[in-house]
Amino acid sequence: QAAGGGSTMAAIDPRLCETTSCPTNIACIKYWGKADRKFNTPINSSVSVTLNQDDLRAITTVVASKDFSSDRLWLNGEELDINDVSKNSHAKRFQTCLLEMRKLAEDRIDPNTGDVLVRKEDWSQYRIHVVSRNTFPTAAGLASSAAGYACLVFALSKLFQVKASLSDISVIARQGSGSACRSLFGGFVKWEQGTAAANWQDSRAVPVASKEDWEDMATVILVANDKKKDTSSTSGMNTSVETSPLLAFRAREVVDGRLAAIEKAYRARNFSEFGQLTMADSNQFHATCLDTYPPIFYLNDVSRQIIRLVHAFNDYYGEIRAAYTFDAGPNAVIFVLKKHQSALLSYMLHYFPPPSMDATPSRFQSFSNRPGEVAVALDTAVDPGLIAAGDATGRTPVPGDVKMVYLTGVGDGPRVLTGDSSEWLVDPGTGLPKDNMISSGAEVEQDDKTDGDGHMGVAGQVKNLSQRIACLERSLTHQFSKLERLLGPATVPSAQTVMANLLRFSTLYLAFYGGLAVASSFAKGASWKWRK
Repeated sequence: QAAGGGSTMAAIDPRLCETTSCPTNIACIKYWGKADRKFNTPINSSVSVTLNQDDLRAITTVVASKDFSSDRLWLNGEELDINDVSKNSHAKRFQTCLLEMRKLAEDRIDPNTGDVLVRKEDWSQYRIHVVSRNTFPTAAGLASSAAGYACLVFALSKLFQVKASLSDISVIARQGSGSACRSLFGGFVKWEQGTAAANWQDSRAVPVASKEDWEDMATVILVANDKKKDTSSTSGMNTSVETSPLLAFRAREVVDGRLAAIEKAYRARNFSEFGQLTMADSNQFHATCLDTYPPIFYLNDVSRQIIRLVHAFNDYYGEIRAAYTFDAGPNAVIFVLKKHQSALLSYMLHYFPPPSMDATPSRFQSFSNRPGEVAVALDTAVDPGLIAAGDATGRTPVPGDVKMVYLTGVGDGPRVLTGDSSEWLVDPGTGLPKDNMISSGAEVEQDDKTDGDGHMGVAGQVKNLSQRIACLERSLTHQFSKLERLLGPATVPSAQTVMANLLRFSTLYLAFYGGLAVASSFAKGASWKWRK
């Protein structure tokens, strides 16, 4: 029997299997709120930047067989019950996407022989197994659902050999997750609001610019929380539509003007205009969350500190060089031109050092998708004037406040990965997830485990004393450098001196009170013997 129960294991026909990958996307002008919940359409249009899927992506394998007893879905190692909509939020959305894609199915032809493997009228006799995973945190405000549902629909389109265009199938993808429609294209993408008069068939994604149109664009993503958020996007936006007057005003009076302006700025590669519009729209989106009743809090203290530091960075250089945006979560996506990316990274890592500061060759591997660039950034001195500007925001370095850093840029759209079975997420002999894709059914703890790419969980890094001391010394050194600017270097002892004195004090403290404890124990023993 399959893990978790269900259909009997069965060898699969490799010709009825497809594996694809899809990128995530980050909205610059955001949508929040649904015009029609049934069709999952937005109250306003939106635009986004597709991120490079070499760094962040969803991977999905779909396989069809007559021997499968039912359609099944595994997401990040856990099987989800897709037949009971009361058990998980994905059941109805998954069923809708699968049903609509089945309607578009054509004959499946073997490309090598020309033989018809499945006739279009026979697809109803086949059941589908879907195995999907993300290479980045799920449900934490990094558009994991967008990548996942785009990948599902794209993989099914290849399995069913659908002839419809990507824009056409984006209409189906957005019924799984609204912003999924934008992940079907690379570069700069618009999701058209659509109209009820057209039965929402015009609510679809259209490309605005390709990834080649602004290859100098890069991003620094700071993960302030890699856990599932408290309020889902669907729940949050429904409450906002019902209670926030600001949201209705924004959709009616603000968004269209911003869309036209940012499309113009992107095509002209005007980063200053693009950055200002992106930050302003992010701020207004979170203002509508606060205007919701009861209010929704997606940003946390670290998020707000990042915002202040970005503005300090831009003010110091006298121009907009970095632009933050936050989706429905606390994690920051900071747009920056490639020529300024390393300076921004060094600046941010000064205030948000990694939780692990060991000197092993693999250091930072579990902290960033590009550990080498992080190591260089940490060893690069930051302009003292810029540090003074950052300090003025009130931020002091605390290791581990940022859980992970992703460095990426603008990327392409979906890819077909099916080359050989090594790329599949399913076992060809069983039609079930490969062993490394199975979890116990609960969320996989990442403290001491690795993900599918072999990266150790972030929380498992700060476990030995030498790492903790190194992190503490970095924080102390920063504090002393601030005192030096205030009092002068001659009056401030070195970090090593203070650490040595602290250790001496701790030793004396432990010796003194340890001696008291021993003496007290001895006295109690002597008293007991005397009484006896």
